[in-house]
Amino acid sequence: MKQRILALLFTLTLILWLGVFPCQPSLAASDDRMDSDWVMSDWMMSDWMMSQPVFSELAFSDPTLAPSSASRSSGVEPDLASEVTSIETLRLQAFDATNRGDFAAAETYWTQLLDQLPNEAAIWSNRGNARVSQNKLEAALQDYGRAIELAPDAPDPYLNRGAALEGLGRWRDAITDYDHVLALDPNDPAAYNNRGNAEAGLGEWEQAIEDYRTAADLAPDFAFARANYALALYQVGQTDEAIRNMKNLVRRYPQFADMRAALSAALWVKGNRGEAESNWVAAVGLDRRYKDLGWVRNTRRWSPAMVDALERFLKIQ
Repeated sequence: MKQRILALLFTLTLILWLGVFPCQPSLAASDDRMDSDWVMSDWMMSDWMMSQPVFSELAFSDPTLAPSSASRSSGVEPDLASEVTSIETLRLQAFDATNRGDFAAAETYWTQLLDQLPNEAAIWSNRGNARVSQNKLEAALQDYGRAIELAPDAPDPYLNRGAALEGLGRWRDAITDYDHVLALDPNDPAAYNNRGNAEAGLGEWEQAIEDYRTAADLAPDFAFARANYALALYQVGQTDEAIRNMKNLVRRYPQFADMRAALSAALWVKGNRGEAESNWVAAVGLDRRYKDLGWVRNTRRWSPAMVDALERFLKIQ
């Protein structure tokens, strides 16, 4: 679980840096897969996606192609050693481009890897992530579909495809993919969080609340799952409990702009004007996008009641 939490925290950092928010993060894989093939997309990615991505090391199905083969075995043929070096170089370049936010370059590297390893499901899934990051959602769906054909029992391609489906507003299809992830791994916090996002898209707030709560309980450091939970509580009228969760998150993560902005709006409506103002100063100092209602409504996808509260607050500014 520790590896998983570190991956989630890395994802949140990348998301905030890239300006990525779908409704909330959509991640990838559980602990035992963090050192395997898959790279994640819902927590990372395009403008609509907070999913968001969790990046992990790429593992090859064919052990003779593993990077360590060339360095540890003196019996490797020169041509094979050269091929392994080329694959490892491309792999590192793909991850480096992703970390730099150059998703077009990452897509190119993954494509070059597919020319050499067309039956590696992880590469198809990773290229899909690069495409999602560029809002090439339909193309990404094709890549995830191919990854699923090659590795039908791997949860990550289903998780990533669900995130892309969310971006297209195909909520039911996304839920189907998240259900499949949970059938394979019943304790995957990313799948619960992402399914909550899709349920929120359908206006099924009670179901979303349950999934967000489960995600946060499974991964206590998964701050955005708890934030989504608070926003959903506000939507169904549980204002005091929503504010309590927001305050707890701000206390634990003082630079969490999302919750500072939400807390500002909720406190203003409740009549706590001074506390609302102080949180707002901090929120916009961290991220000025919260002054843009269109971004909050359509990209970050706050709950409608929360957006209405922010609009009331902003009209006074």
